[in-house]
Amino acid sequence: MLELVRPQAALYEAWAEAHAEWGPGVHEDGFGITAHDDVGDEDGFRTWVGRLHARPGALWWIVEDGRVLGGIALRAPGDAAGVERFGHVGYGIRPSARGRGVATWALGQVLAHASRVGIDPVVAVCRDDNAGSIGVLEHYDAVLLSTERRGGVRLRRYAIARSHRRPG
Repeated sequence: MLELVRPQAALYEAWAEAHAEWGPGVHEDGFGITAHDDVGDEDGFRTWVGRLHARPGALWWIVEDGRVLGGIALRAPGDAAGVERFGHVGYGIRPSARGRGVATWALGQVLAHASRVGIDPVVAVCRDDNAGSIGVLEHYDAVLLSTERRGGVRLRRYAIARSHRRPG
């Protein structure tokens, strides 16, 4: 059974397995890792998890049977710079868990949370070549607001209005 859980040090081994599957140097959307975070050992991981809890907004790991399948973040409306650059929501699913509806389920849960805290519309940004993510967003009737080029990467910016959200 899928569940969203807040980041926790007790999930170090399960998280490290997911992290390793992405491979070195690959960006993992939804986990909130920055270039300054040292997650290479349990102490650094524990420190990073503590910083995640101190950030505005909300971050969850997508867990199934003790395995971390991915992460999903909901940026706080007060984080205008983060929302402008990355959208309200960002998510990533480890390669072996893709194509099973995990991201669709997780986004549905986070859209419901966003409604409860008054975020409407929810803005999401994804790469123009990420067909999986585009499909997830369009499942919830996301409206394409714009396309842009940032650092040689073409991005899509979507809005998902509460009135247009289909159930997961």
